[in-house]
Amino acid sequence: MMCRIGPDVHEDALKKNGCRPMIHNGKMMKGFVFISEEGMKSKKDFEYWIRLALDFNKSAKASPKKRN
Repeated sequence: MMCRIGPDVHEDALKKNGCRPMIHNGKMMKGFVFISEEGMKSKKDFEYWIRLALDFNKSAKASPKKRN
């Protein structure tokens, strides 16, 4: 599962079991993480990641629209 969690909690999130950074074109995308099945074995773990993503979603800014 990929979660957008925000850059302020990124380093702490990477310390969690089953969490790894998102790498795009060789660059680490701060604020984006991948969670393996191991990182969300329990309902509590799964809810942690969902809550973290939803909390950040309230303050996230949309990407600029691409022009054709």
